[in-house]
Amino acid sequence: MTALPPDPDPRDVPGVNSAGDVAPGDTPPDSAQTSATSNRDPAAGRNLTPRAVVTFVVVLLFVALFIATGIYLLVTILT
Repeated sequence: MTALPPDPDPRDVPGVNSAGDVAPGDTPPDSAQTSATSNRDPAAGRNLTPRAVVTFVVVLLFVALFIATGIYLLVTILT
């Protein structure tokens, strides 16, 4: 089975004349777009925002407090 071309046959599409032009006011048929735009991709944003830094610091303080409490409890149990 052969694949159909992405563009419809102009003879079968209403509003398209024999030259393949579209009359003013008519909408051209949909077809596949195989080319990319000439615009460059936007630059990536900042990955380390101030909110992320604050969250990271708060989590580190919580973990440090948890470890310090564990060490304190171990020291008090062993002495």
